[in-house]
Amino acid sequence: MYYRLKVAGLERDLPLCPIASNLYIGAFVLFGDVELTEKCAEALYAKAPEHDVMLTAESKGIPLVHAMCRISGKNRYVLARKSVKLYMKDVVACETQSITTAARQTLYIDGSDAEYMKGKRVLIVDDVISTGGSLESLENLVKLAGGEIVGKMTILAEGDATERDDIIYLEKLPLFDGEGNAL
Repeated sequence: MYYRLKVAGLERDLPLCPIASNLYIGAFVLFGDVELTEKCAEALYAKAPEHDVMLTAESKGIPLVHAMCRISGKNRYVLARKSVKLYMKDVVACETQSITTAARQTLYIDGSDAEYMKGKRVLIVDDVISTGGSLESLENLVKLAGGEIVGKMTILAEGDATERDDIIYLEKLPLFDGEGNAL
């Protein structure tokens, strides 16, 4: 089963993946699709509020925020990692639950990245926002770092996220029943 998505002037067939007995999501993956990444970055950045730095979560937001930074002329973004890396010092952490991850996970930013965000206008960027679990953790990381959230952007808003007025997004992505019908 597939869902035909139209976004940023392009069409893609998303495979439907089960997340519960009668609940499926459309798998939206930017990895490897340069055209989709670039077009979505352009369309999303055109809607971006004034900001000093962009923040995303590992991993699917990386190509998007990279392309958006290239468009903006900014040479740096902050990445919230799913594990602490050896080079990270004075780590800032926040726990989250995402619809696409079975277990709770923790997002981490390096202390130097937290210091970099301090007092800055931060734009949070992600590929899909659904339950808002990852977004909430990113918001908490910005607050812990002393940054000011000026916007929350995503390519696709899924499920209840489509009803939120605090998210800027390009398109809605429905949830699906076991037969592939949009809910």
